[in-house]
Amino acid sequence: MNETLLMAALARRNTSRPPVWFMRQAGRYHAHYQALRARHDFIDLCKKPALACEVTMGPIEDFGFDAAILFSDLLFPLEAMGMGLRYAPGPLLDWHLRAHDDLQRLQGGEARAAHMDFQAEAIRLLKTRLPTDRALIGFVGGPFTLFAYAAAGSHQGFAKDAVMVPGLYEGFCEQLLPLLAANMALQAEAGADCVALFDTAAGVLSPAQFAAQIVGPLREVIRLFRARCPKTPLIYYSRDTGPQHWQALRGLDIQCLGVDWRHDLAATLTEQTPHWAVQGNIDPEWLHLPSAELETRVRAVFERVRALPAAVRAAWVCGLGHGVLQHTPEDNVRLVLRVQREIFG
Repeated sequence: MNETLLMAALARRNTSRPPVWFMRQAGRYHAHYQALRARHDFIDLCKKPALACEVTMGPIEDFGFDAAILFSDLLFPLEAMGMGLRYAPGPLLDWHLRAHDDLQRLQGGEARAAHMDFQAEAIRLLKTRLPTDRALIGFVGGPFTLFAYAAAGSHQGFAKDAVMVPGLYEGFCEQLLPLLAANMALQAEAGADCVALFDTAAGVLSPAQFAAQIVGPLREVIRLFRARCPKTPLIYYSRDTGPQHWQALRGLDIQCLGVDWRHDLAATLTEQTPHWAVQGNIDPEWLHLPSAELETRVRAVFERVRALPAAVRAAWVCGLGHGVLQHTPEDNVRLVLRVQREIFG
C-alpha cells in the first residue's frame, strides 16, 4: 500500500505535494454538518458511530482534504472520570475540581477508556469508507487542557493561579494519564494512522511553567501509549506558545509540532523541521476575507514555502493555525486548497 501524503510528511520524507487538512474541518461552517446537526443532537453526532463517520467524511467528499480527523470531542475522558458532560450548546460539566477532596470523586485508570469505545467503532467504519490515499487522524485533549476544563469549565480565560491548588493538577494527572493513553491506543488500534494531542490551554503558561507542568505529564502519557502503539505518529499542538516553549518538548517522542498563526511559517519550518514535522499555520480569520485578498495572502505564504529547500518542505503539513471558524465561507476553503494544489502540484 502506498504511503499517504500525511504519513510521509510526518516521517519528514514527503516528496510530493504537502498534505492539507484543517482543524475543525467538519463543523458549523459546512452545509453538510449543518444538515446533520438539524436532525441530530451534537452528542449523537459524536457518540453514534455511523453519524460520527458521516460527519467526518463530509469535508473529505466535499473539499478533498488529504486527511480526515475523527469527529468527536476532547472532553469525553472527563465524562468517563465521572464529571458528567452535557452541551447547552457549549460543554458543561456537572462539577469542577476545586480542592483535594474532589480528587476522590474521580474515577480514573486505563479501564475507563472503554467508555470511549464509540470512537473506535467510528474509526473502524471510517476505514471502510476513507479512500486509501487519505489518512485518518485520531485525537485527544492534552493533560493540561483537560485539567483546565476540569478545574474551570473552559480553557478560555483559564485563571491558572486561581485554581492551581498545590498537588491538585498532579493528583488529577495520576488518574487521567492511564485513561488518556488507553483512549489514544483505542483509536490507534481501531485504525487511526496517527493521533493528535490538542493542548489549547497551554499558552497561558510561561515557557518555564510550560516546561515544569506540561512536559512531565506528556512524557508519561506518551510512555504509556508507546507500550501499546510503538510506531503510531503523534502530533502535538499547543496554542499561544512559541519557540521557547517548544524547546522543552525536544526530548519527547512526538513526530509533529502543530503551530498557530502567530508565527512566520517559512521561518518556523526552517527552524523546527530538523526536529519534527510542522503542521500549520494559516490564520483562520483570513478565511473571512474577500476571496481576492485571501488568495493574495495565501499565495504569498505558499510561494515562500515553495522556495525553501526540499528537505524542509518534506516535513510540512499544510493547515490552519487553529480551527475553521463558524461563519467561514465554504468557497474560501475551496480557494485555499485550490491555490495550495496549484503552487505545489
